[in-house]
Amino acid sequence: MAAVEAILSMRRWTFTEFGSEQLITFVAMATQDDLNANAEFIRLADSFVEVPSGKNVNNYANVDLICRIAQEQQVDAVWPGWGHASENPKLPAKLKEIGITFIGPPSGVMAALGDKIAANILAQTASVPSIPWSGDGLTCQLTEEGTIPEEIFNKAMVTSAEEACERATKIGFPIMVKASEGGGGKGIRKATNMEELKVAYTNVFTEVPGSPIFLMRMVSKARHLEIQILGDEYGNTLALNGRDCSTQRRFQKIFEEGPPTIAKKEVFHEMERAAMRLTALVGYRGAGTVEYLYSPETHTFCFLELNPRLQVEHPVTESITGVNMPATQLQIAMGLPLYNIPDIRRFYGMDPTQNSPIDFFAVDYPPITSHCCASRITAENPDEGFKPTSGKINSVRFQSSGDCWGYFSVGLKGGIHEFADSQFGHIFAKGPNREAARKSLRFALMNLDISGEIRHPVDYLVDLIETKEYRENTIDTMWLDGLIASKAIAPSLGAMEVVFYAAVF
Repeated sequence: MAAVEAILSMRRWTFTEFGSEQLITFVAMATQDDLNANAEFIRLADSFVEVPSGKNVNNYANVDLICRIAQEQQVDAVWPGWGHASENPKLPAKLKEIGITFIGPPSGVMAALGDKIAANILAQTASVPSIPWSGDGLTCQLTEEGTIPEEIFNKAMVTSAEEACERATKIGFPIMVKASEGGGGKGIRKATNMEELKVAYTNVFTEVPGSPIFLMRMVSKARHLEIQILGDEYGNTLALNGRDCSTQRRFQKIFEEGPPTIAKKEVFHEMERAAMRLTALVGYRGAGTVEYLYSPETHTFCFLELNPRLQVEHPVTESITGVNMPATQLQIAMGLPLYNIPDIRRFYGMDPTQNSPIDFFAVDYPPITSHCCASRITAENPDEGFKPTSGKINSVRFQSSGDCWGYFSVGLKGGIHEFADSQFGHIFAKGPNREAARKSLRFALMNLDISGEIRHPVDYLVDLIETKEYRENTIDTMWLDGLIASKAIAPSLGAMEVVFYAAVF
């Protein structure tokens, strides 16, 4: 998915700005599993290098392998996508040693922000409101290596189930046990009492071996809002509005939309400014996402984490801002200041042919007048607790239109293999307001057709997007898990017959 999106987006940028889509050459890594599955990114790339199959430690998360291939292919830069090695600080560090540009933040910044404990300490240092957690009140100055001082970092950790119980007395229940190096729904457990906390700690410790563990109060009736941030090597930083990703199943996002309509305008503005302060504090470079929990009842927000990479749902931001995110990442890596990037200047209502500096803390972008809703398409079986499935996909058909589009990681006669991520598609719908975008997305899902052996929850998504709670925007981050537990919406899928016309860009 990441490779498909990056190749299409960067080629679109070079064609739009320079009149040719061939100015960048893409070399992809591909496993035999991907080749057998007829993965779309292999077709789109100019060439590929076959790498060992199996788990991602053999291929896409293998830093030494990535760097060796980058040298052998004499590439100028490496784009890491999301997942795999995209948040491993060893990758930018090693690429720097061999003289190859990493399209993303520096190693030290990535290490500090990619670690959830360190990120929360830095957020507190930048005066960003935080959720009650095991590191309450800790602030710091980064070391010369760009890391959190060890003695401060250790104060935020919990190192045993017994210590977790002691800290929980002060933090309060319900509580989340989190692995600092976890992600994608792994290394996170909920506990409502001391006995559950002991079990949760053991599960997290086992699931993400070697990761530091911390505790954080679980905020009920909260929304998951995030701010898209950008930073360049000259200290400029800005926020490109944000997204509402509150529809989640076991902490995995299902629907995304933007701009967030649930937050008060003045509060959302402060959320952007807080994200920018954090970005500036650490000297962030590239694209990242600051995630918050927002309370509609009190109109307050708390820092959750900062993802030092591009998020899967970034096309929502592209839709409402007109900023091509992978192309912007590339231009930042090439050394352009943010105020020199044409898409950024257009978004701020300024002449894209000029290069006058912009103080992004002092200047606001014009009001956004559209809305975008998105849905992830996954190979999961809703009859078996949304268990990932694999197998052949004969065809994927999706009829795009002016207000609805999508992209997919599989082509004709392709498939999803056992080591692939379950998400193989993403659909986006745009309208003048949330309701128009919601209706457009529902219509698109109803007409999506996927034919093959895998199972998918598209029919389930169609029903979900039509619920009263989603229509009236009264959901929270636990809403979908509650529906599933109560079986309020029952999966109604037969043998998976669905399709799309991948009219992508």
